[in-house]
Amino acid sequence: MTTTSLAQRTADSPPALHYYVVHDHAGELEGLLAEEFLLAEDYSSAGLVSGGWSRSEGRWRDASATSRRLRIDAALRERVTPVGRTTAAALYRDLCGTDLPDETALRACFGAPPDQPPAPLRLSGSEATPGFRETRIYRILFADELSPDGLAALSEAWQMPVLGDLADPEIRVLGAVRRQVSGDTFRWDLRRVAAGAAWSLDVTCDLVGHHDEAIGVLLRGLTTQMRQQGMIPVTVDRFR
Repeated sequence: MTTTSLAQRTADSPPALHYYVVHDHAGELEGLLAEEFLLAEDYSSAGLVSGGWSRSEGRWRDASATSRRLRIDAALRERVTPVGRTTAAALYRDLCGTDLPDETALRACFGAPPDQPPAPLRLSGSEATPGFRETRIYRILFADELSPDGLAALSEAWQMPVLGDLADPEIRVLGAVRRQVSGDTFRWDLRRVAAGAAWSLDVTCDLVGHHDEAIGVLLRGLTTQMRQQGMIPVTVDRFR
């Protein structure tokens, strides 16, 4: 399998920004949110910036506080739906009669990124899996509930056997996937974490060469597919 085929399996060239539709308490469309995770050179999260557009103000502005609150406020998450750029653009045209700004223009209204990225989090040593030059372990953390239909969709997309009953809170790992790309090996587990309050993809990357571009392709693609099932990405941590 080539790197290109891996990208096709995980995402169809997703846009760089994540888009969300925000509704008010009555269910009416309130606005749009566009977010971007800032990544360190090793593809772990170094920050989150965002911009929001509201019907009441009719303009784009920095929405960093809203994005942070979205990760911890379950009531807010109930009013927010992840969408693709195409859907966001259609809604924006219906409401404003004009095209959704391109991603460069949207970034211009984002808040300033952090001056210094956080120190990397490592939970194990740097030893590589035997036979490989380097091993990295990432966790992509998501908020919200994974539905049975969402689990079925992920199982089909990843050709992932489901290992347990989603309704059983004692089941932690719901599935495991393994892929090989040009000698590199990628494995990820779909895992219930934080006493069932969140979900994660724990991704192990065994690299034979000195190029790591496929890691970025994979992590972005996996994040996109989880978002398509209604999950809200929180962070990408690197543990090794």
